[in-house]
Amino acid sequence: MALITVSNASLGYEGKAIVSDINFSVSDGDYLCIVGENGSGKSTLMKTLLGQKNVISGKIEFSDGLKQNEIGYLPQQTEVQKDFPASVKEIVLSGCLNRSGFRPFYSKSQKDTAARNMEKLGITDLSGKCYRELSGGQQQRVLLARALCAAEKLLVLDEPVAGLDPMVTKSLYSLIEEINKSGMTVIMVSHDMEAAVEYASHILHIGHKPLFFGKKEDYVKSDVYHRFSEGGKAK
Repeated sequence: MALITVSNASLGYEGKAIVSDINFSVSDGDYLCIVGENGSGKSTLMKTLLGQKNVISGKIEFSDGLKQNEIGYLPQQTEVQKDFPASVKEIVLSGCLNRSGFRPFYSKSQKDTAARNMEKLGITDLSGKCYRELSGGQQQRVLLARALCAAEKLLVLDEPVAGLDPMVTKSLYSLIEEINKSGMTVIMVSHDMEAAVEYASHILHIGHKPLFFGKKEDYVKSDVYHRFSEGGKAK
């Protein structure tokens, strides 16, 4: 069953399209990687899926069981955000805010959810530590736990391993894979085509127009993959 269906969509800013004629769907349990060169519209697509931008034309449809405020989102971090003076527990709990309504306090259920997600991400022992004192990899685990607190069925990740060293990167990719296998649908923007074809079930490769959408197995056989991958990049 499709959680999201995108039909003939053009996306961009102030009525000017960056990418046009996008068609793809995301089904329950998929792990979709969105790849493409810088400026191709990957982050714009993320923001449009999250309701932060409107489509210029075409449409994006969500299944009846999926609401935008129930999508977990891990954005790219800015330097200012990395210096945020809050505890790990406070940041993870804040992922529940979208679904708190007007309640001034977190419920026991929300606190339990935060505790489970901290345990899942291996950061329970960091609960009382200040976020800005953590390493880059630890910070990403905290933000991933926060996103999981917001997610009912779908997790959206924008370059989640940017700036991390290779060992931390591999560890974070493995965690995301485990989360997907536990039943969470994942959409991830990545510049790392090698990781995309290792972990994803489906690939959307976009340029100014969509270049490929389909299963990973078909992508690695495609001309698009061989043109843009390290092994067969066009000169």
